[in-house]
Amino acid sequence: MAATAAVAIHQFAECITCHAWSPDLSMIAFCPNNNEVHIYKFFTDKWEKLHVLSKHDQIVSGIDWSKSSNKIVSVSHDRNSYVWTQERADWVPTLVILKLNRAALCVQWSPKENKFAVGSGAKSVCICYYEQENNWWISKVIRKRHESSVTSLAWHPNNIYIATTSTDGKCRVFSTFIKGVDTRGSQSSTSTDSKFGEQIAQLDLSSTWSFGVKWSPSGKTLAFAGHNSMIYFIDEVETAPAAQNLALRDLPLRDVLFVSERTVIGVGFDCNPMIFVADETGLWSFVRFLDERKATPSTSKASQLSEALGKLYGQSKQGTSSDTVEPSKPRGGAHENCITCIVPLRKGSDGTTKRFSTSGLDGKIVVWDLENDVSIAK
Repeated sequence: MAATAAVAIHQFAECITCHAWSPDLSMIAFCPNNNEVHIYKFFTDKWEKLHVLSKHDQIVSGIDWSKSSNKIVSVSHDRNSYVWTQERADWVPTLVILKLNRAALCVQWSPKENKFAVGSGAKSVCICYYEQENNWWISKVIRKRHESSVTSLAWHPNNIYIATTSTDGKCRVFSTFIKGVDTRGSQSSTSTDSKFGEQIAQLDLSSTWSFGVKWSPSGKTLAFAGHNSMIYFIDEVETAPAAQNLALRDLPLRDVLFVSERTVIGVGFDCNPMIFVADETGLWSFVRFLDERKATPSTSKASQLSEALGKLYGQSKQGTSSDTVEPSKPRGGAHENCITCIVPLRKGSDGTTKRFSTSGLDGKIVVWDLENDVSIAK
């Protein structure tokens, strides 16, 4: 059996809601399940806390760190968003006008970093951009489309389309074209012909809450997860959507990541990243768990049930069952509780993501390496 793909495990807090890396990957920003954003830097052999960003009043639910402009955007249950700019040794916050009456739940910079999107519990998505004349960040809001909270966002590579998932079970794709911010392409691209807030697609695939939407590197395929232990893959969303539903025998996923055009990593309540690969015909299937230390499948139904109940109520499973041969330890190995966030780190020469990191309710941030993984399809 191959060695585990987890190359670094860092215990930063008791619980982590979200995390993001600096452009050069030397620093990491995360929320330790409170109203603060902590920034750590790696020195020689250990991580040291450099900054605490404490402008929010409630739990920080989303962080994203822009790659080219080195700005951090944070959103919180307090309905606010801040863009943090580094000035010498300090991070200076700028309030973003969101006009929300419910919690902000997720945030992501667009590929060109001239906009960012905020999903909220107000059944809306705020597309935020910088207004030079007034020196502030303002937002245009996509309303009256979602029937419940917006749980996650994903920008299409074209910088115009954005995909959303919601607790109404639907995945939607919208145009975010803003005059004066985006430029209309000279090529006959339909993405620049659509108006702001126009719904490009609505995918009624999940009967339960949906989470963790992502586009493939080319933008041709969309993937998201349902709380009913399903993962959905949709090709050609804009023209003629073709969907595949893949049922999992394990616990639901919370987030997904395309590491290549035909490989997806899914993370969630099983505490262990799952690899999904599409064959030459485009048919997706589950390959294996990434962390090789997963408990053997010989465990009985009773131990699996007690394990699931233990996770549900947040209890330790040590010694909860006498049916297992080896001590009943957490299923994942590297993670000991639900993984809620997955972030790409390093790309290889072939364009595939070779490293990514995960964080979860166990307060750990784990770095995974796929360099020698034969199951990763190009």
